[in-house]
Amino acid sequence: MSLSPYKAVWLFAMFDLPVDDKAARRRYAEFRRQLIQHGFSMLQYSVYARFFPSEEAAAVSRGQLRSAVPTRGQVRFLTVTDHQFGKMEVYYGKIRHHPERPPDQIQLF
Repeated sequence: MSLSPYKAVWLFAMFDLPVDDKAARRRYAEFRRQLIQHGFSMLQYSVYARFFPSEEAAAVSRGQLRSAVPTRGQVRFLTVTDHQFGKMEVYYGKIRHHPERPPDQIQLF
């Protein structure tokens, strides 16, 4: 069964967190660790994303991550359809690359 690119979504977590002292660096590392444990991959520094088969599944993960948001800094969650994500232009220097592809198999947990 193929997922519709209009129903499947990518959830982005974008953040600017202070790292001005040891405690702040620890909070930054803990938030990043939580993202990775929830299956997110780094797209760029402080920009992580994960593919979900539906908006509802993304909402569950977003809800779980809210408790991991540090008290200082800024965190944004953004959901886009797989179709919209596929329109992203990605460049490494002047060389254009394709955006990340959805995983071949959906993780069940």
